[in-house]
Amino acid sequence: MSNFVSELVGTMILILLGDGVVAGVVLRKTKSENSGWIVITFAWGLAVMTAVYVAAASGAHLNPAVTLSLALNDSLDWAQVPVYIGAQLLGAFIGAILVYLHYMKHFAATEDQAAKLGVFATGPAIRHTPSNLISEIIGTFVLVFGILSLGATQFADGLNPLIVGLLVVVIGLSLGGTTGYAINPARDLGPRIAHAILPIPGKGSSDWGYSWIPVVGPFIGGAIAVFFHQLIN
Repeated sequence: MSNFVSELVGTMILILLGDGVVAGVVLRKTKSENSGWIVITFAWGLAVMTAVYVAAASGAHLNPAVTLSLALNDSLDWAQVPVYIGAQLLGAFIGAILVYLHYMKHFAATEDQAAKLGVFATGPAIRHTPSNLISEIIGTFVLVFGILSLGATQFADGLNPLIVGLLVVVIGLSLGGTTGYAINPARDLGPRIAHAILPIPGKGSSDWGYSWIPVVGPFIGGAIAVFFHQLIN
């Protein structure tokens, strides 16, 4: 239960801050409107860092692809996998609802349906299924391989969350321009469900036709990262 609560709260904070910055940038009449991609990528990195500190008690997976990868790497008991993933999905869903409540008036002031969905879920810059899937695989490969490789370097106590946050920043800056770098099935699916059920004025489609890509891609990328990490270690 402690792991469940830790992952739930950590993922909730991750989405509250991560989707929160997207809302601030893309919704109308916010003080940070149109502040751009750099703001989004840096805030997402800081959101990851904060969430990792918050969820330290459970190992701060915050991501089903990370949880599955650690189980494949024999670093996590398989019996814990559904506990972690269930907590992450629920935490992401709750975090998205909090973002909606925080920016409720700005959702109402925004007419762009794509912008509203973009607060909650990722989408491709150019819709091309093979390319979009490959983007999510590569981005998550870098994330998981980077996390698994952290053990090879000694950091000062408490510094690992900052390093992971910076890893997410560079993934966003370098690889995120194609699909919005979900690199986390819970980060995309939980908020997408929230978008589907919340009473957002003029929200439009939740784009379920695309929704499998930011779920399947990260799982594949994480598994490949484990394979290569074990190959060289």
